[in-house]
Amino acid sequence: MTVLRQTRAAVADRVESLLGDGGGVLRLRPAWVARDFLPPGRRLGLPEEAYDVGERGAVCERWLASTTPADNRLAVPGEGLSGVDTEDGQPLLLADAVSAAPELVLGHDYAGAHPGGLGRLPKLFDYGARLPFHIHPPQAYASLVGRQQKDEAYHFLPDVDLGPHPETFLGVHPHLAVGPRAEALLPYLQDWDSDLILTTSRAYLQVPGEGFHVPSGTLHGPGTALTLELQEDSDVLSMFQALNAGRIISKELLYKDVRPADRERAGERAPLGFVDWEHNGDPDLYAVSHLAPRPVAGSSGEWGLREWVFYGTSKFSGQRFTVRPGARLRVAEPGVYSLFAWSGTGTWAGHELVGRTPGRDELLVSHAKALAGAEVVNQGAGPFVVYLLSGPDLHPALPIEDGLR
Repeated sequence: MTVLRQTRAAVADRVESLLGDGGGVLRLRPAWVARDFLPPGRRLGLPEEAYDVGERGAVCERWLASTTPADNRLAVPGEGLSGVDTEDGQPLLLADAVSAAPELVLGHDYAGAHPGGLGRLPKLFDYGARLPFHIHPPQAYASLVGRQQKDEAYHFLPDVDLGPHPETFLGVHPHLAVGPRAEALLPYLQDWDSDLILTTSRAYLQVPGEGFHVPSGTLHGPGTALTLELQEDSDVLSMFQALNAGRIISKELLYKDVRPADRERAGERAPLGFVDWEHNGDPDLYAVSHLAPRPVAGSSGEWGLREWVFYGTSKFSGQRFTVRPGARLRVAEPGVYSLFAWSGTGTWAGHELVGRTPGRDELLVSHAKALAGAEVVNQGAGPFVVYLLSGPDLHPALPIEDGLR
């Protein structure tokens, strides 16, 4: 125990030094994640030869400011975990920094109320084929396997190729939700030989600059648009679609987060218990899921625009800043946040950010600096576009506007 305490103390001292040198800001390194069930979209800025990683599949995702390890069939130590950029080059994981020095990173009160840390996971997902129809178990079921549920939301990034299938399947047809329910989906799970389960759902166009909010218990099959995702910090799922991108997916993914006793007792019916039928069958599911950018009240001006792009929940939130060339502003937030620069060049709290340049596009701003405020300057010739991503309880759950009712 003494060694562990000394190690934690040493890490905490190191974090304090890094935050002191960085004015309360940590620069982060990219965290690449491979998947073996779909081809990559190859839009993450890696060299072409870096996407394919053998038996592990291909790099299809980049996780941002992540303290969550990836849960893949072939485990790779540290996969999915963001590293802190240090001048001496000595490795330091953001997860270790938050664990060893929670009050320095999160603030005293927030750390006490959120012992799990940052509590959210932003990521880019970049697939060359549509993701299979799947679901994330609600907390009552995730708890049975010692896991955390995974509410999530999508924002489709602009000015990049949308891929061959820019549409997202959501939910099920309303008549199925009030009628046969599980019986309508069960044959596809039992046969496990086709993609015809998609006939039970509806697809909606992925519009750049917009997105969807997808709570746990919602069946969904995201399309091929390059997507900025914000979610609870978990990697639980159950795959409902057998055939995708020309190959049969391992049926083990249907049971990935099903308790063994439930699998033995109920077979394919077990994961069907994850489905929130009322939500999935809502006749206006698009309206209650659709995220269009909304101005942050009283915050935009001559410098540019500040908009909500992730909202509808208190579990996480996200804003997009579009700063005009030569403009500057000051940004204060109620707690720790991370940044991802999408386009342009500028500084945030004195740290350079360059869009679409892995290693120069990602920062974490500590609680103290967030409260004190950070100066933002566009130093480029075009718009400086940055996403600010926050964890649970830092912003109220703004309602999703329902323009169809």
